[in-house]
Amino acid sequence: MFGGGGMNPRKMKQMMEQMGIDVTELDAEEVVIKTADEELVFSGAQVTRMDAQGQETYQVVGEPETRERGAGESAGADAEAIDDGGGGDEGIPADDVELVAERAGVSTDAAREALDANDGDLAAAIANLE
Repeated sequence: MFGGGGMNPRKMKQMMEQMGIDVTELDAEEVVIKTADEELVFSGAQVTRMDAQGQETYQVVGEPETRERGAGESAGADAEAIDDGGGGDEGIPADDVELVAERAGVSTDAAREALDANDGDLAAAIANLE
C-alpha cells in the first residue's frame, strides 16, 4: 500500500489495523479475468483481500496465461442442458448453476430457477434459497 518503500512489514500491518483495514490472504487455486475478447488465467496466484470500511478490494499477483474467451469452459452437454432446460434463462453458465446448487444444498433445477429470478446474481440466488 502506497509503495511501502522499505517499511517493516510488521509496522505496515500494524498501521493498517489502526486505520481499520483488514488484510486476508486467500488460498486461491485459480483466478480468471474475462474480457470481451480473452480470458486471463492466473494459476497459483497470490490473492489478497483488503476490507476497508466495508469495501472489499482484491489484489492478484502472478503471471497470467492468456486464452480465447470460452476456451476453458466445459463445452457440450452441461452448456446445452442449461440453455435448453430453463426455457429463456438467457444462457446462465453451468458453473454458476452448480455453484448455487452446491452452496444452497438444492437441486440444479431449483438453483437455475433462483438464478433466473435474480437475473444471474449468484449471491442473491444463494441467499434466497437458504
